Amino acid sequence: MRMSDLVARYIMEMLDEQNGIAEIQRNELAGTLGCVPSQINYVITSRFTPEQGYIVESRRGGGGYIRISRVKMDRGTALMHIINSIGNTLDKATAEAMLNNMLQRQIMDLQSAKIIASALSDRTLSQVEQEKRDLIRADLFKNMLLTLSS
Repeated sequence: MRMSDLVARYIMEMLDEQNGIAEIQRNELAGTLGCVPSQINYVITSRFTPEQGYIVESRRGGGGYIRISRVKMDRGTALMHIINSIGNTLDKATAEAMLNNMLQRQIMDLQSAKIIASALSDRTLSQVEQEKRDLIRADLFKNMLLTLSS
C-alpha cells in the first residue's frame, strides 16, 4: 500500500471514530506513520477537498492543528454539490475518485457506481477523439448524476 493511501485511511478512520471531525497535528501524525509532514499536506489537499465533502481548517504555530470535518448533507444536496464541482472536463482518475467517495459516503450504491464507471471508461469512449474525451466524460457524468438525484 502506498504511503498516501495509508495516510488517507488513517485520517478516514479518525473521522469515523470521532463523529466526522478529525483534529491532527501534522508533525505528530507524520511521526506516527513514519512519513514526512509534506506527505500529510499532500493527502489533505488532494483527498479531503470541499468537492469530496470535507472542510479543512488549520491553525499555525506551536499548538497548531489541522481540523478536517466531514460535511453532512442529504443525498440530493450532495449529488448537486458534486455535479456543480465537475466543471467542463473530467479525467478518468477524478471520475473514479468521485465515485469512490460517493460509495464511501453511501450516496450511491455499488451497482450504480460500476455502471457509471463503465460508461465513463476510456474503453467506452475509445471512438471519441482523445482531446474530446474529458469533455464528453464530464457531460455524461453530470447527466447520470442528475438522473440519480431526481
